[in-house]
Amino acid sequence: MPRISEFFGIVISMNYDDHLPPHFHAKYAEFIASITIRGRGLSKGHFPPRQLALVRQWARLHEDELWVNWERARRRLPLNLIEPLVNN
Repeated sequence: MPRISEFFGIVISMNYDDHLPPHFHAKYAEFIASITIRGRGLSKGHFPPRQLALVRQWARLHEDELWVNWERARRRLPLNLIEPLVNN
């Protein structure tokens, strides 16, 4: 599963030719979750509330890039890295 971003110990990845709805995967310690691109809902798994809020904030900032990667993954093209979330 290609890694597309990493921040604050959270690894974001996306599978090639994955099932619908369009989503990405987040991993933090022993927690793994699937999060939808549209609406940023937790579709599968468990995630600590604070880290889930960070993932949702990151996904909101990079929604267009996530859609591009989803389409690239469906066509089995290399995925683009997406900038991590940073402290302001």
